[in-house]
Amino acid sequence: MSAETETSAAAPAPAPMRCQRIGCDAMFTDDDNPDGSCHYHPSGPMFHDGMKEWSCCKQRSHDFSLFLAIPGCATGKHTTEKPVTKAVSLNSKATPPKLAPIQSSKQGVETEACSRCRQGFFCSDHGSQPKAQKPVAVNGTNTEPVEKCSVPQPRKKVVNINEPRVCKNKGCGKTYKEKDNHDAACEYHPGPAVFHDRNTGWKCCDVHVKEFDEFMEIPPCTKGWHNADAV
Repeated sequence: MSAETETSAAAPAPAPMRCQRIGCDAMFTDDDNPDGSCHYHPSGPMFHDGMKEWSCCKQRSHDFSLFLAIPGCATGKHTTEKPVTKAVSLNSKATPPKLAPIQSSKQGVETEACSRCRQGFFCSDHGSQPKAQKPVAVNGTNTEPVEKCSVPQPRKKVVNINEPRVCKNKGCGKTYKEKDNHDAACEYHPGPAVFHDRNTGWKCCDVHVKEFDEFMEIPPCTKGWHNADAV
């Protein structure tokens, strides 16, 4: 075998790169990048009264994690070039575009996080409606005991320690195995995302920027355990 053949055989495989298109974030190589392998959002997001919407496909959600989980509406090749997109505020006098139906969350189907529970609203899927109380006499006579509302106990979930899982902590999104999880494996934002006028940021680390691309690049401020069931 010639020296040239040995050098060619020993050449290392190209290192995978992360796609920079918004909505994709997949790993790829130049040798494995066919047309249509990338699903992304070609236009930037819009924010209005707590609502987040993709201007390209009009898909929207109140919950920021569900908003980022909306699949891309365009296809193409992966790229390492960052797209130039801007977050648009709909608080201006211009007529806002027609909004599409709100992206809903079903436990165990689209996501394991419930937007209504996370925002403090009553959720018919994960909570129980308080039972109606019986009337109580004003004078203190002929009173009947008031029934207490019952709250269902959460079900324990059995997890395979070798099963790949996706961390749902804000700012992480990495794939991990429970056997490799520890108290400093995850870097994330514990606080909610804040959208005010044209500023976007994280409440936990008090960092705010004007461009959506800059917001996505804000480094996480906390370390902890990966959590695929974050709410």
